[in-house]
Amino acid sequence: MRYRPFGKTGLQVSEVGYGAWGIGKALWVGAEDEESLRSLRVARGAGVNFFDSALAYGEGHSERLIAQCFADAKDIVIASKVPPKDRKWSVGPGAPLGNTFPKKYVLDCLDQSLKNLNRDSIDVYQFHTWIDDWAGDPEWQETVREMKSSGKVRFVGISIQNHQPANVLKALDSGLIESVQVIYNTFDQSPEDQLFPHCQKNGIGVIVRVPFDEGSLTGKIGPDTQFPEGDFRNIYFAGERKKEVWGHVQAIVRDLGISIEQLPEIALRFCLSHPAVSTVIPGMRNTRHVAANTAASDAGPLPPQVLARLRRHRWVRNYYWT
Repeated sequence: MRYRPFGKTGLQVSEVGYGAWGIGKALWVGAEDEESLRSLRVARGAGVNFFDSALAYGEGHSERLIAQCFADAKDIVIASKVPPKDRKWSVGPGAPLGNTFPKKYVLDCLDQSLKNLNRDSIDVYQFHTWIDDWAGDPEWQETVREMKSSGKVRFVGISIQNHQPANVLKALDSGLIESVQVIYNTFDQSPEDQLFPHCQKNGIGVIVRVPFDEGSLTGKIGPDTQFPEGDFRNIYFAGERKKEVWGHVQAIVRDLGISIEQLPEIALRFCLSHPAVSTVIPGMRNTRHVAANTAASDAGPLPPQVLARLRRHRWVRNYYWT
């Protein structure tokens, strides 16, 4: 496992981190706690030291599993998030801060996450959606400063709304934010346009989520794939979307001259090839996922000629809720 600086925080984080949404059991069907605990321990044994969770992941279930595994661990970096108060994950321009992140609510959620994690402080605490209208709001700025001055939060980050990587630049210019979490993968390359150069220039840590496009870039989702009832992928891949992604995936495989089994490693290494990226956080609900994902760090960045081919597969679309 290789490690990278997390912006200007002084933290060194594993290139491949642990995305803990799936083990929270919320909207991902099939996770079993015993296997989730094993995957957490195996990931740590493989060198993973960055674990990303959220209060919304099973209403704290993901956080509690992390606490159960790493109650006394001082050598890991834990990130979590405050959910929007109104549970609206896609916020439109002009929405008032009070509907989403009023100060008292944010601080109460922080205390609940600390209780779930059985810790006195959280290394990286993130706002779990965002619009840049809020960057100049005095209440938001006061909330951030209070979280830090209390000692309950070391660094504050923003988990950017789906497919809106530039919708955070004002917040970054405030000087109050140390990290961003953003969707970045072979299909959605948009963070390269404005966000990544800004982060590199200003020493902002970058957490990449959805490196596999919710599974399509593993090559395991085809036109006839069925998901369990209640699994959010029934929404993400609704209608003709499975057929669409399968066509795009097959185009990548042909272009690179690889087998479909090589695609997951290529997808992770694509993300890790950009120097702005601090860590990539695929879901790892079982030990097989851990072994496959952590191996991508050992393989290193992709060759320039492979990256050039993958850049041709940029695909602009939004499969999330609107």
